[in-house]
Amino acid sequence: MQISLEGKVALVTGGSRGIGKAIAATMAASGAKVMISSRKQDALEAAAAEMNGEVAVFAANAGDPESARACVAATIERFGGLDILVNNAATNPYYGATLGVDEGRFDKTFQVNLRGPLFWCQAAWDQAMKDRPGVMVNIASVGGLRSEAGLGVYNLTKAALIHLTRQLANELGPTRVVGIAPGLVQTDFAAFLVENFGDRLAQQLPLQRLGEPQDIANLAVFLASDAASWITGETYVIDGGAGVRSAG
Repeated sequence: MQISLEGKVALVTGGSRGIGKAIAATMAASGAKVMISSRKQDALEAAAAEMNGEVAVFAANAGDPESARACVAATIERFGGLDILVNNAATNPYYGATLGVDEGRFDKTFQVNLRGPLFWCQAAWDQAMKDRPGVMVNIASVGGLRSEAGLGVYNLTKAALIHLTRQLANELGPTRVVGIAPGLVQTDFAAFLVENFGDRLAQQLPLQRLGEPQDIANLAVFLASDAASWITGETYVIDGGAGVRSAG
């Protein structure tokens, strides 16, 4: 089966590094015209220079609704439409007991990880997908499906994002809304966990390795493609078999 995004326009938040960068590069290689967004223009330009295909950049704060609207508008102006939105940008400024979090870091986590995706979806819907159905892909986390020491606040946002995916799928059809819940992936964002727990966790997985950004990108391209045209509302776990092992 050939997976093609030929003729599609995609917008990827947090697209300058890690999972977002891999998704954007793979979508561009699959034929899509791609806009990547993150806060820093220089990082965006460096990432785009490494990608094959038609890729543009727009610096925006993922937690700011006005930035979301501006970026969606710029994408439509540049490429003539918007078919795929990937809400990948996330933050995790706090690690520790859930009741130990301060208000500032709690609010920041929800601003970027939940409020952000909601308003990026709103912008994509209002400006493009209301009249021409598309696909929204939300990058959640396996943490949204279980409890973990130290990551309670972050996981709250991801649990809510998984439910937002279901809710929007119900409201926005035939636009499709799907989610991906990665396990531990080797990125700068997850560097603390990889460096401190990565080797031990990898040995416990049935597939005996941590995830790579490309693993997530491959699933994202499939879910965004017409090959997944009867899938909506679901969030797919991709974790090297961690759930299988813990369940057994």
